[in-house]
Amino acid sequence: MMEQNTELISPTVIIALGCVALFLCLQRKNLRRPPCIKGWIPWIGAGLELGKAPLEFIEKARIKYGPIFTVFAMGNRMTFVTEEEGINVFLKSKEVNFELAVQTPVYRTASIPKNIFLTLNEKLYIMMKGKMGTFNIHQFTGQLTEELHEQLENLGTQGTMELTNFVRHLLYPVTVNILFNKGLFLTHERNMKEFYQHFQAYDEGFEYGSQMPEWLLRNWSKSKRWLLALFEKSIPDIKAYRSAKDNSVTLMQAVLEILEMETNKLNPNYVLLMLWASLSNTVPVAFWTLAFVLSHPDVHKTIMEGISTVFGTASKDKIKVTEKELKKLLLIKWCILETIRLRAPGIITRKVMKPIKILNFTIPSGDLLMLSPFWLHRNPKYFPEPELFKPVVCSVRDSNMYYFNTL
Repeated sequence: MMEQNTELISPTVIIALGCVALFLCLQRKNLRRPPCIKGWIPWIGAGLELGKAPLEFIEKARIKYGPIFTVFAMGNRMTFVTEEEGINVFLKSKEVNFELAVQTPVYRTASIPKNIFLTLNEKLYIMMKGKMGTFNIHQFTGQLTEELHEQLENLGTQGTMELTNFVRHLLYPVTVNILFNKGLFLTHERNMKEFYQHFQAYDEGFEYGSQMPEWLLRNWSKSKRWLLALFEKSIPDIKAYRSAKDNSVTLMQAVLEILEMETNKLNPNYVLLMLWASLSNTVPVAFWTLAFVLSHPDVHKTIMEGISTVFGTASKDKIKVTEKELKKLLLIKWCILETIRLRAPGIITRKVMKPIKILNFTIPSGDLLMLSPFWLHRNPKYFPEPELFKPVVCSVRDSNMYYFNTL
């Protein structure tokens, strides 16, 4: 009897075990993760190699491991995508999130608590998108033109200056006056010089400040505290200002109104973050656009001829720039787009909230999904001769490839 039962049970057990094993194998196959570069130091992982030369590291890893790979660094799993399917997931999937990816860097750089950032970010984004959208951007062109004229007059027509410093001295006060109100705290040369020094130090150390404890970055922390103290002292004046022309509120006043309504506080942290966000892309794009144009005499000549055609020959009269006139200067637009392509940010990120499948890999929740606009904009499939500055060619390229620096 015992032998008979054994004969009957054994095939059943074997079949059950086989099914379980098959299920586990299939599940493991479905949960196949990308190759992972871990490094050999606990927690730090491959952080040192990635930090030394991130762009070169990313490209070498892509060549070695393929279009999708994971890097473990500084306690984080960062999964890089480099091909179209991964890009589409990064841009369109509802399972990846921008706010969750940047909440820690925002806290470290602007001391904005994570819960407040997550609560307010969407409301602030909708407000700013409305005030600075396509239909309202004309409201800024008049003031922007006047401010640029004034700053150029202050710099004078003679002398020399490094292009980087020229762009900063031009755009720092213009941006401050438009975001807040004219003459708020950049009122004389000493104030301006001190502001330039501290904001430049804060801006140049921003990437380190977003990843490292503040006590390790003494000079950067000092500039951050100086700027926060300046903005805190200026908040009553920012809030009280009203335009003499139409009594409209500034963009910064609108931000402070939302902050006060939602948190019952008027803190300077969002003022600092707003100013940095306004200048962090504008200054380098302006600098590199001028640098590329000036280093290509044929492009420079064509641009100057176009400006003369639209505005007339040079005179002492101040030109007034409108959106209608800007649309006629297409080469300038193409030069800016080509500059954005060539000088795009190295890495942008999203947080994976639920497991997502890309190609044959499953990316687990908790990973940071990473994209490199710098290398995407050098894909010869879309950009023949990708290292060359070719603004005329860029006019016929897919314009969607240019907008990664704003994501």
